[in-house]
Amino acid sequence: MKKDSYLKLQAQRLTTGQINRRRFIMSALATGVTLPTAMSLAGRAQAMTPKMGGVFRMAVGHGSTTDSIDPATAENDFSTHVVYSRGNNLTEVNKSGELVGELAESFEPGDTAATWIFNLRPGVEFHNGKSLTADDVIATMNYHRSDDSKSAAKGLVTQISSMRADGANRVIFELESANADFPYIVSDYHLIILPSENGVVDALSGIGTGGYIVENYEPGVRATFNRNPNYWKDGAAHFDRYELLSILDATARQNAVMNGDVDFAGDIPPNTVALMSRVPTIDILKTTGTQHYTFPMRLNVEPFDNYDLRMALKYSLKRQELVDKILLGHGEAGNDVPVNASMPFFNPDLPVHEFNPELAAEHYKKSGHSGPIQLSASDAAFAGAVDAAQLISASAKEAGIDIEVVREPSDGYWSNVWNKKGWCACYWSGRPTQDWMYSSAYTNDTEWNDTAWSSTEASARFNELVVQARAETDQAARRTQYNEAQTLLQNDGGAIVAMFASYLAAHNKTLAHDEDVAANWANDGNKVQERWWFA
Repeated sequence: MKKDSYLKLQAQRLTTGQINRRRFIMSALATGVTLPTAMSLAGRAQAMTPKMGGVFRMAVGHGSTTDSIDPATAENDFSTHVVYSRGNNLTEVNKSGELVGELAESFEPGDTAATWIFNLRPGVEFHNGKSLTADDVIATMNYHRSDDSKSAAKGLVTQISSMRADGANRVIFELESANADFPYIVSDYHLIILPSENGVVDALSGIGTGGYIVENYEPGVRATFNRNPNYWKDGAAHFDRYELLSILDATARQNAVMNGDVDFAGDIPPNTVALMSRVPTIDILKTTGTQHYTFPMRLNVEPFDNYDLRMALKYSLKRQELVDKILLGHGEAGNDVPVNASMPFFNPDLPVHEFNPELAAEHYKKSGHSGPIQLSASDAAFAGAVDAAQLISASAKEAGIDIEVVREPSDGYWSNVWNKKGWCACYWSGRPTQDWMYSSAYTNDTEWNDTAWSSTEASARFNELVVQARAETDQAARRTQYNEAQTLLQNDGGAIVAMFASYLAAHNKTLAHDEDVAANWANDGNKVQERWWFA
């Protein structure tokens, strides 16, 4: 057995109690390592052993007083952490990026991918003591897919044509058409399973099956939780108490973790990474995934209903400058599609929307527009959003386009500006599959179509392609469909996808976690509170 493999095996034996610390150190010395190295390896291995207890305090850079505890309307990192603390989904994307069962013990398609069967874990209880049943799953999905639903996940679940319980612990979904990605869909954070009574759920109760029980909830301010003593998931939710804080100001959030007022701070601005890396008590967590920063133009608001105006603005951006100056290199330039090389069926041959003032000016002239164009921004969208908007304004001037940056208040930004004003700054955490991303923000039946892209020939064709690719089992054909969809979205769509950004967070070194850290969302898949512990 090789030295590294042997030491890893011994570390596993140490953390599981098969050998003690002294035995591990003696084994390590026998491989030829020095005593200080052996002691360091022992300490590292023991720190990787989850421990129960403690009060975990976490700050994020999002949250609004207009937030709701209803998972259907969760729209930022604050509300997402609340959702994942109180509840669970049928499936989840694990720390390695793999889709696994959560409340579902197993899942499989029927004769075709138009039927999906989910077998629930027996013995799971809600916080109120009620046992999880198939009826709760059906009632939850109906809550999101009803005609009067305002759920952000409505566009994801309208594909369900019917559901039925096959006993207490089995749910069978019938879809309008085959969808090979449906098990991914039900991992969406809006779709945590809620307790039901007579087919109706109470989304505002705060009750779920999750590792933490809501103690107090102040929208956009703070939320406190106590550990669920009957949590069904082994080796998870290690803290006795958990406090989630919304600290919108980046400097205040940075100071909070550096001063020890919180243990973990998400949404760390790139320009503070170098400084915080020098603090001996702080570690920086950097993960690269599908998070992207956008500037959506709503096609139902003038002048963004004009194709040439949209193209003029797309060609007026210095995208690499944004990556260099806003992200300080912690990311990559976007290309007006919400997918990158980390996702299946990404088209690497898609023409690049580079800064081209001549072409921008040509499209702008064709548009017939004159006068300033307002761009609303707030750092509530993402750290540096206002500065990014100013850079966009400056580069557009080189093409003869006048952009007026409107600095919006952080509080209420997501309810008063995003999805309402014609052009604004926005962030998306991305999704594991193209179908999921498109169904979340670009298809005409989703509540979160923040570009209102639904009235053009290109958008109609795009919607057709999304449905076709969803059901397609031939991978080559599916790639062709997604390539065309990306082309339509890039050219006709209202989304300026400016850059993909790495997730950045800072935490106290007293915290420990597994080697693998999820990149599907920020902050270890927005499950730091469930997956981490105090060393």
